[in-house]
Amino acid sequence: MVGTFPLLSVQPMRGLVDEKIQVVARNLPPALSVTLHSLHRSEDKDLWEAFGHYTSDGQGTVTVAKDASLGGTYEGAEPMGLLWSMQPVPGSRTGLRLRKMDVLTPMVVHISVYSGHMTEGFSKQSPLATVVTERWYMAPGVCRIDIREHGVRGTLFLPPGPGPFPGVLDMWGGGGGLVEYRSCLLASHGFVSMALEYLSHDKIRTSDIESKTYFEEAFRILQEHPLVMKDRVALFGLSFGASVTLNLAAYSKDISPKCCVCISGSHVNPVNKAIGEVFRKMNKDGYKTRFDEEGRVVWRDIILPIPTDLGEKVDMTQMMRAAGNEHLLTILQYPDAGHLIEPPYTPHFRASNFILQQTRQKVIMLWGGYTKPHADAQEDCWEKILSFLRQHLYPSPDSVPKAKL
Repeated sequence: MVGTFPLLSVQPMRGLVDEKIQVVARNLPPALSVTLHSLHRSEDKDLWEAFGHYTSDGQGTVTVAKDASLGGTYEGAEPMGLLWSMQPVPGSRTGLRLRKMDVLTPMVVHISVYSGHMTEGFSKQSPLATVVTERWYMAPGVCRIDIREHGVRGTLFLPPGPGPFPGVLDMWGGGGGLVEYRSCLLASHGFVSMALEYLSHDKIRTSDIESKTYFEEAFRILQEHPLVMKDRVALFGLSFGASVTLNLAAYSKDISPKCCVCISGSHVNPVNKAIGEVFRKMNKDGYKTRFDEEGRVVWRDIILPIPTDLGEKVDMTQMMRAAGNEHLLTILQYPDAGHLIEPPYTPHFRASNFILQQTRQKVIMLWGGYTKPHADAQEDCWEKILSFLRQHLYPSPDSVPKAKL
């Protein structure tokens, strides 16, 4: 190693979270065993890491995009493995989930190259080289606005430029709270997006949101913003948010979404009724709760009921076909992916801490899935979701703005 000065580069050093990076280590001795390692400190002060084992080529170079990792938290040629395979460092708290709460700041990731194939003890060793990269949900010029209007609470994100833009009402699931990062990323791609809080961590407030009126009012606030194309507003929901989305699209007489995106949701629960009734039904079905061998909660038979009588099973494709609208339905299926399909390169969480809205009980919820298939699903479906929204919400392909950092 005498006389050599290892170099490590990451391009871009500052980019959106759904943008690929190029990681290259140079000036290494040929055929040297090295470990590429990523490290991130979350807003909760927890440490997350990923690493891959490589061997430098005849020119002393490792190119993560084309060279295969021989082991670590991921294997094979995986350009983004240092991000999507992140996991809490050994000894961390159980049930962690990596989520960005302050979208005005970036995710800061330290990427390092170490001599040898390491699996632990990174903090006790000196790296050959280290670089820092910033991963942003918010592109330059995106504007964040707090919404506290007619009882509706949320956050509005406006893309840069004169507009007008299509709108997206963005709803997360049963974990509650105000989750902004997906909406912020949608705004970075040219959509006015409103992250809606409808299941508050304040139990009293949640009980006040009992009907479709709250969601219809939120839709109206978004639709009537001067930068929004009034006839080009979509609904976007994940998990319980998908149920709310289907409810609004099917039963509301006051709003007409241009299109809908639903992830890991169900149309089986009685979502045409008040949210409180849905939770009361879920409480009634609580006896169906299952636990795995580690005591983690399995809610498949509650949030996605599967009738024992196959004749009772209702398929979305069959429903749309019966209504003569099958041509309007696009279904994406990802075997071995988990429930929480998020923006690309978000680490996979097979299980995480969760607060049951009905009882405020803290549990560890099993979301399922396997890391690599889940990562592939997130990357593939995000591109398809953006394409779907552009197709249905933008007047022409030439009018879609390009996201840049």
